[in-house]
Amino acid sequence: MPSLLVVVFQLQLLIHLINTVGVPAINNLLWALFRKFSPSTDASITSQTKLRAEVVRLSKEMNSTSSQDEFAKWAKLRRQHDKAVTQYDEQASSLKEFKGKFDKGASIVRWLGTNGMRMVLQFWCAKRPLFWIPRGWVPWYVEWLLAFPRAPRGSVSIQIWGIACATVIQLVGAAVVATWVLGQTRRQERTQKVKVSMRDGTRERKKEL
Repeated sequence: MPSLLVVVFQLQLLIHLINTVGVPAINNLLWALFRKFSPSTDASITSQTKLRAEVVRLSKEMNSTSSQDEFAKWAKLRRQHDKAVTQYDEQASSLKEFKGKFDKGASIVRWLGTNGMRMVLQFWCAKRPLFWIPRGWVPWYVEWLLAFPRAPRGSVSIQIWGIACATVIQLVGAAVVATWVLGQTRRQERTQKVKVSMRDGTRERKKEL
């Protein structure tokens, strides 16, 4: 069985990654996976795409057909267009409603697997010491704070350990993002300097000619 220290750290890391990537992006990824393993849903989306293309095609034909000179043809295209639009709207509405239910269900499962699990662990293991600190290392009020709310005094509670993990993960994540942005900025600066140098060299050669 994995250590409770590791479990809490992994939960906090997962929560941080979800918040960083964003709920819409995760839902879109889950939706794409669901479509892959659900042929009926994928077929409905494909049919909707074909209907949309058909609506666009019929609209172009109607616009290129004169309603006065070719009324019979225009009327036929209009009926086909209206029928395709009706079918498309019905499928789009049904698919949108199903997608909304899917996103809601995915959000519930995701919350239960992250924040819900964290709350259960914090309640169930509130009195359990995750690890002990040597006696006399910190003042008594710091010992009380580290054991908050119900862990034995002189130990670190699951709540405090979770806060520490979340803080460290957030700081490391910010440092990684800052390092990446700095690297991208320097790379762009070097590229700009090379372009300027090449431009100046080209101008000098033109002057010599």
